[in-house]
Amino acid sequence: MADADLLIEEASAYLKPQDIEYVREAIEFGRAAHQGQKRHSGDPYISHPIAVARILTTLRLDVQAISAALLHDVVEDTEVTAEQVGEKFGKPVAELVDGLSKLDRIQFETREDAEAENFRKMLLAMARDVRVILIKLADRLHNMRTLESMPHDKRERIARETMDIYAPIANRLGLNDIYRELLDLSFKYLHPNRYAVLAKALRVARGNRREVVGKILDAIRQRLAEFNIPADITGREKNIYSIYKKMQSKSLAFAEVLDIYGFRVLVDDFASCYVALGALHGLYKPIPGKFKDYIAIPKVNGYQSLHTTLFGPFGTPIEVQIRTHEMHKIADAGVASHWLYKSGHMSIRNLHKKTHQWLQELLESLSQSSDSSEFLEHLKVDLFPDEVYVFTPKGKILSLPRGATAVDFAYSVHTDIGNHCIAVKVNHESVPLRTPLRNGDRVEVVTAPYAKPNPAWLSYVTTSKARSHIRHFLKTMQSGESAKFGERLLNQALHALSVKPQDMDKAHWSKLLKETGAKSRKEILSDIGLGRRLNLVVARQLACIGETPPNESAPSMAITIKGTEGTAVQFAKCCYPIPGDAIIGVLKSGQGLTVHTRDCPALHKGRGEQWMDAVWDKHIHRSFEVGLKLMVANQRGVLAKVAAAMAEAESNIENVSFVHEGENTALHFTLEVNNRLHLANIMRSLRKIPEAKRIIR
Repeated sequence: MADADLLIEEASAYLKPQDIEYVREAIEFGRAAHQGQKRHSGDPYISHPIAVARILTTLRLDVQAISAALLHDVVEDTEVTAEQVGEKFGKPVAELVDGLSKLDRIQFETREDAEAENFRKMLLAMARDVRVILIKLADRLHNMRTLESMPHDKRERIARETMDIYAPIANRLGLNDIYRELLDLSFKYLHPNRYAVLAKALRVARGNRREVVGKILDAIRQRLAEFNIPADITGREKNIYSIYKKMQSKSLAFAEVLDIYGFRVLVDDFASCYVALGALHGLYKPIPGKFKDYIAIPKVNGYQSLHTTLFGPFGTPIEVQIRTHEMHKIADAGVASHWLYKSGHMSIRNLHKKTHQWLQELLESLSQSSDSSEFLEHLKVDLFPDEVYVFTPKGKILSLPRGATAVDFAYSVHTDIGNHCIAVKVNHESVPLRTPLRNGDRVEVVTAPYAKPNPAWLSYVTTSKARSHIRHFLKTMQSGESAKFGERLLNQALHALSVKPQDMDKAHWSKLLKETGAKSRKEILSDIGLGRRLNLVVARQLACIGETPPNESAPSMAITIKGTEGTAVQFAKCCYPIPGDAIIGVLKSGQGLTVHTRDCPALHKGRGEQWMDAVWDKHIHRSFEVGLKLMVANQRGVLAKVAAAMAEAESNIENVSFVHEGENTALHFTLEVNNRLHLANIMRSLRKIPEAKRIIR
């Protein structure tokens, strides 16, 4: 039977006769549009959309989704337009097809930019209609099933993209069968040799363990019958990729992975799940720490089940999942259960609500990503929901990715709480903000109106929401600070041209904005502060707009460093400049100004850097970091003496490390000092210590 006939037969099992005619029309329309086109395998191209539509019939998607699947490539790969699809099959089908079409007609600088924008478009369409992603996943699944015909490099790229993006989306939507098959197929093409070895070992083990599995199934059936619990019991084999991950994470050989078989128990109602659990714990002893209750606290994709691992016969670990038939429907079909089961069950409605909420939050955080690599990073972070469940002070449960910290928790409650958090209490005890949260933790965030995000948070937050909001805040703050610093640089350049900054009025700036294409004065000033525009070039442009030509021979002026410029000015870690040092500024595109000492060995001319004279402001009231190496005799208590001397000289130790060099020890300090005079006082105090041999800045 031809694939098209199989599709009609499968769709007829649940669609109305008039809908089937609609599907036939879509098949013929697609066949005509793709006439003469072939796949890499040599098959007629229409075989692909028909196969995608057949996958969707297993999810019992409606006629609009089936039609869109049959037409999903016509706008992208043929002369057919979205308007023609809309006229023939209706606006909803045309919108689904448009949501699935890539942005091929737009030219991007890199493949990564194109991928990011296509994902962004797909997610926006998915937020309007979740059927877009269901069709896209079916499309990806069939492409993965037929990936063998692709060139090697393309196979690897598609498999990696599937592993990183599409499989996690399927998992997040609760489409377990699609998720597992996508993982196995990705693994097959990313690591073909490992896949082949494991597949062979699994086939051998399947035969060897068949008798053991049969005995366990009989024992479970008999035990549940004794407790009068009607149940459907099945044994299932774990997929190859999950076995590989277990071997990798626990450093096991295949022979040591004993629980490649799991058992599923389906019961009639909620209470029977827990009765069955007790019965099985009486049959085989449970392994401590291997019990999870996803019924009381469901996974974010709506999955509910009891998981327990037992010591089976011959010491074999047995993984058992216990759930109701209703829970099993959602576990199998996830968000697609809305179409698969028209019961309107509360769990299915809640799942749809949660999915929509997740999409909105994801889009909100992704909308703040300015470049493609940042966007893809946020997307990948959000798609791996190995969760921990924590409680707010009022008892509300929040789901966070494993490894999430108190800062992630604060942002998940509300953006303002995240932006203003200063401390956290976990289970009534104060802990550092970077503390990873564990299942069951009660978390309370302490906020202050003056507090603001710290760039260091980016090194340990795990959620895309927290990461995007921190970056957005820091960029906004950096933009403001860079604009102030840029204004100072511009004024310096104008003075150097004997032009008064106050003479540059709105008319001058309006003409400059028109000439440069910049959106605002702040944008130009911020670009100067970040090194993206040269202050002298902008100064000349501004001055030339006026009636008086600039004086090019005027002497240049040094930029004054106040120490209050924020992120617009950085102090080099290679030489640690402090007030009193002779300094020079290096302006590098996108990084603002970095201040070095004039004798810093790390200074290199060129490489996109602009050098400028710099001097310290006469009135600086802040401390600066400085590096100090102290050689001391390797004797007991010497570090305490050194720390006491530094404290007496009113210096704070930021960091200390040491290296033993024979009878001596090299102590490397990062200290906070006010200026060179303060540093000289500290070094004078250190020289008084008898064990001190040598001090080097």
